[in-house]
Amino acid sequence: MRRTICSLGLIAVVAISCKKGAPPTPPRTVEGTTPTIEVQKDSPLLFTYVSPKGTFATTDKSEEVPENARRLVRVVDPSKGSGPDATRVYAIDLGELLKAGKATARALSREAFETGALAQLPPGESSPLSGPHGPALPDAPFGVDAGAGPLGPPVVILYGTPWCGACKAAKQYLAGKHIPYAYKDIENDPAAARELQAKAAKMGIPTDRVPILDVRGRLLLGFDRTRLDAMLGDAT
Repeated sequence: MRRTICSLGLIAVVAISCKKGAPPTPPRTVEGTTPTIEVQKDSPLLFTYVSPKGTFATTDKSEEVPENARRLVRVVDPSKGSGPDATRVYAIDLGELLKAGKATARALSREAFETGALAQLPPGESSPLSGPHGPALPDAPFGVDAGAGPLGPPVVILYGTPWCGACKAAKQYLAGKHIPYAYKDIENDPAAARELQAKAAKMGIPTDRVPILDVRGRLLLGFDRTRLDAMLGDAT
């Protein structure tokens, strides 16, 4: 699949960048707090990581986690379980654990962990901001601007621009699979731009390309059919 990185100015809200930067910083925890625990390499831990297809796998052998998925890995101590708060998980930089023999695990919302883990992977197909864009592209036959549409309440919120070819492809794909979605134009709708920026800041991911898809609170950078299907799960 062709993968291109694009720059996106969110109505002077988001910085413009055409470069492929360093891996995104792991997201902050919810409500501005940072509960932490220290884990040791020789602890009997389970490690949950993201695969290139966007699915999540678990292993008890840290060395089995692919290098490009080690920056944000969920850890669970089987003897202690997941704890009383099922909305939060603990995540580490596995590379730090393997190198130093210990690492600090920070509490994240489940959505923030999954978004941050997916953001470690190369972005899906996207459209650049620079250069001539041509006329605005027509919408797919299904989808709504907000709220419930003919297919029901949106499962996906698609943040894009009128000239974005990858955004159009994502709309057509969702429509073809009869997945209800809401399209939000971040170039011409300042409220949509602010909404996306707030979500991305909470998740600790960049907003330098379109489309960005919100799938049940998890953000996907660019349009990648395989990863989108994995995130949609039983919605298909």
